[in-house]
Order: sequence, then C-alpha cells, then structure tokens
Amino acid sequence: MKHSLLSAACLVASSALCGAAATPPGEIDKGQPINGNGKGAPLLGGTNKAIDLQNPDNLGAQSTDNGFIPNLKWSFSDSKTRIFPGGWVREQVIQDLPQSHDISAAQQHLKKGAIRELHWHRVAEWGFVYSGSVLVSAVNEDGKYEVDKLGVGDIWYFPKGAAHAVQGLDDENEYLLVFDDGDFEATGTTFMVDDWIAHTPKDILAKNFGISADVFDSVPKPFPYILNATVGDRPVSGPPDDVLVGNSSYVYHTFDHPSEPVPGEGGTFYIIDSRNFPISKTIAATFVTLKPGGLRELHWHPNAEEWLYFHQGKGRATVFLGGSLARTWDFSAGDTAVFPDNSGHYIENTSDTEDLVWIEIYRAERVADISLTQWLALTPPDIVASVLKIPIEVVDKLKKEKQLLIKGD
Repeated sequence: MKHSLLSAACLVASSALCGAAATPPGEIDKGQPINGNGKGAPLLGGTNKAIDLQNPDNLGAQSTDNGFIPNLKWSFSDSKTRIFPGGWVREQVIQDLPQSHDISAAQQHLKKGAIRELHWHRVAEWGFVYSGSVLVSAVNEDGKYEVDKLGVGDIWYFPKGAAHAVQGLDDENEYLLVFDDGDFEATGTTFMVDDWIAHTPKDILAKNFGISADVFDSVPKPFPYILNATVGDRPVSGPPDDVLVGNSSYVYHTFDHPSEPVPGEGGTFYIIDSRNFPISKTIAATFVTLKPGGLRELHWHPNAEEWLYFHQGKGRATVFLGGSLARTWDFSAGDTAVFPDNSGHYIENTSDTEDLVWIEIYRAERVADISLTQWLALTPPDIVASVLKIPIEVVDKLKKEKQLLIKGD
C-alpha cells in the first residue's frame, strides 16, 4: 500500500520528481553523464562545461525521459543582437527554434526618446513591458487611433496591418514582442514608412501629400529601424470620438485587473485573452509567477502550441508527446520554449529561494488547458483505478478543482 500511495503521488505531482527521488544523482550535478545507477561515462571530447552544468537534464538526469524529441528550447542569449542608435533588438524565429510554428518573438530595448519607427506588419504584434515605460501609438483602417503610456506589466496588441510606433519614456526601457507567425523574417512581413517613401517617385509623393517634393529629401536611407529622438509634448489633434477605447482598445493594463484564483496556492496567474482583452483575437497569454519549489500542475492545451518566455528564476519541464516519448529541459531567465500542440507537460520551480516568472503565449483567442488531476478526479473512480493500477481510495482523494500552481513543500 505504501508503494501504491507513492505511485499515486507521483501521478498527480511530477513523474520527474519521483524519478529523481528513486535514482541517486551520480555525477550529473558535476556536468558528467553518469547517473547513480552506474549508467553513462565521462565526457572526454570537447564540451561547454558551463552549459552542461546549466542543463543536467540533457545529461540524463531523468530516468523517465525516453525516445527522440527534437529541441524545444532557445535562449535569447544565443540570438544575434542588432544594435542601433537608441537601442537594440534580438529575435527568436522559426529558423532558431524550428518547432515553434505559430509564434516568433523578440526582446527590444529603447533609450529615453528613442523610437521604434513607424511601421506595420502582415502579422499581429503583441507586446509586454517588463522594464521602464513606453508610449505606443496606432491607427486602424477606419482612422480610429490610440496613444497611451504603458508601464511594467502592461500589454499592447496591434492587429495585422495596424499602423503603429513605440517610443521609450524612461531612461532605459525594455519589452517582449510576440508575433503570431513563426517565420517573422519572411519577405513581406514588416513595412517601414520611411523605407516606402524612399522608394516612391518624388512626384507621386508631392501629389499624394499635397506638398513640395523636396520636403522628402532628408528621408533616411536605409531605414534606421530604431532612432534617437526626444519625448514630445504635442498631443494628437484628431477627433475625440475617434479614439480607440473599451473593447476596441489596443492596450491592456494587466495589474489594473485581478489575477485568477489559484487553489494550489503556488503563486499568481494572470490570463490575458479575448475574453478580457477583446481586440486580441489571435494571441492569448498568461503571466505566471511560481513560488520556490512550486509546480505548474500536469496539464495540456487542447487548442494550440504553447510558446514560453522565462523572465526570472530557474525551472524544469518534461514534455510528453505520446508513444512513450518524453524529454526534460532546464530553463533560466532569457530562455524561450515551445511545447507542441496537445503535448502533456508541467513546469517546476527548481529554486529554493527565487520566484520563477514566465509568460505563456498561444496563437488562439483564449487560454485553455486540461488538468490531469481534474480529469482523473471527474472520471468514474473504478475506471481510473483499473487503468492506473492504483487504490480506489487514492482516486477518491484527487482534487476535482484545477490547482494551476501547486505550492512547494
């Protein structure tokens, strides 16, 4: 009975945790692929010791891992950083992380006054401010417009084709950008206004704008992407009735809204999708803080791939792809990941002292997940006990409410 209760605890918590408890660490914690049962051998060829130590699960730490699953992790630190007067950008696109079909992303930094120049995309853009503050401005196809100041935790969503720009307001400002297409660098994805003007005949420009053609002699070539400027104080003089507000607003101030209930008491969980941010039709998101030792419970998403950005802390996740295929990854700040459509997984905070903070992104209208524990608890107990070979008394005690984030011991 004691063994059966342990098995049930593993089922509703984390198989990786139980595997770690059953198998001594061996020399994996020293960066060598040798487990506590004597399997493996030392690395003798070239290796990056620092990366090995950061990724013990790549060395065979989890005995429950099995079969081949392609890489599902990419670090922004491995991305090429493009630097400009006034800021920088580094991207993660499908060429970096081939399994991320739905989402590409970037970190972008603007100094005070610097502008991510006027542009639009053939894909939707979603932004999350995590340092400083920015001014966003946008115009839609009906001539409706919005100008708003965003601080830490605030979000914007610009639909496909919406004209927009971003300007830094504090001394240093940084944010995450997300796009609802993995191949963001494909030709015909981003359109800069100065680039267009520079490649349009001058007489056409004069006729279009009703001004002298020589006004555009100083348009920069090539386009600057990010440029230095000063923060202005002149407001848009458009009609007040044309301001995008309410359900049409491109902006969501996250911390002005309550977080979701978390029965597992393991942290905080914000959902931002079309149910509370109606304009965001193609990108749904969560903003998660998991306490030390906590667990994002075993679950899967029935409606989309899950793309993740880890902002703070250290964590671990095992992805189950069916057919006995499972692989575990270690994550730290700056890492991105993608969990395939409908794959089973969890996320564990492996720190004893630091919160694990991340953002989940789905190319979908809404966030949806199915909890493994809740499913089993709401299935006839005899069926669960028979399939899993566990005592029916254990099944009866499974929680019928999603726990979301389970606090650590």
